[in-house]
Amino acid sequence: MIRLKGLTRRYGALAAVDSVDLEIPPNEVFGIIGKSGAGKSTLVRLISLLERPDSGEVWYADRRVDDLSPSELVAERRRVGMIFQSFNLFGSRTAGGNVAYPLEIAGVRRREARARVDELLELVGLSGRGDSPISALSGGQKQRIAIARALAVEPSILFCDEATSALDPQTTRSILDLLRRLQRGMGLTVVMITHQMEVVRDACDRVAVLDEGRVVETGPVADVFSRPKTAVTREFLSHLNPMERDRTLTAGSAEPEASGLVRWSHEGGAYTLRFRGSLTGEPVLSRLAREYGVDVNIRAGGVQTVGDLPVGTLVADITGEAGEVRRALESLRSAGVIVEENEA
Repeated sequence: MIRLKGLTRRYGALAAVDSVDLEIPPNEVFGIIGKSGAGKSTLVRLISLLERPDSGEVWYADRRVDDLSPSELVAERRRVGMIFQSFNLFGSRTAGGNVAYPLEIAGVRRREARARVDELLELVGLSGRGDSPISALSGGQKQRIAIARALAVEPSILFCDEATSALDPQTTRSILDLLRRLQRGMGLTVVMITHQMEVVRDACDRVAVLDEGRVVETGPVADVFSRPKTAVTREFLSHLNPMERDRTLTAGSAEPEASGLVRWSHEGGAYTLRFRGSLTGEPVLSRLAREYGVDVNIRAGGVQTVGDLPVGTLVADITGEAGEVRRALESLRSAGVIVEENEA
């Protein structure tokens, strides 16, 4: 368990992190998402002990770690793994040499270090590539080397700061799958800093939404996706697999990806309706039209799998006599559908 209590970090008049209280459960993948400038990178530097807060506390389990002495701080940092967007690998070292670096710093014997490097390379799917120069590796392979290096000293916490932002979608998926597998197999607590809602959807168990240095929403990913409480979260969701792309469904065309939202009309869309679980497979809107005499015009829609839970989103117009429309919307809410009114 990582606990943050009133964590604050200022740069002049700017509060990059502003009185953050947060609990990160152990043995999970926890996402922290926010726009550029929201304070994500500062927050992860504070949690990972790369910076000290101006005020507040950082706890790892039952031990406070933000006020450690310099020597204790160095020792604690070595028990934490970190991977970055830019990989931060040594170009002068081979792939295996990069993985071995933290073992050398820790004073591990050479023979033991070589065995550990071989084990880690196999773990990240790069067995036999230890002698490869870094320049010969793809972006995805470089990130796998960075992950292996971060795991070399067997940390209990792994921080990922925008670790997939520089990768193409297919490579991103493979890296997220690897991180999930490692997290489950090694019992890691993984903290993922990202501005990509797709990363949160595909990899995280829980998420905290950061805005202007404050946590504005937190909870299980499925809950946040299906019941967003804040405008900033809804904005993130609106840009997930953006509906603005020109994707037209025609007779005989391939179906859209299950994770995507497809818009076939760029007009209207007064309401966003969010379904979860079994509701995604029920004829909710056809019943609505029959019972209340309203017209439903679907402008966009799609179903995503968040964890093991299907979460559906529809953008629609619901028209008819004002009282019946109101009753229809209340019926949707009573059935468990999240109804959001969109700005004109």
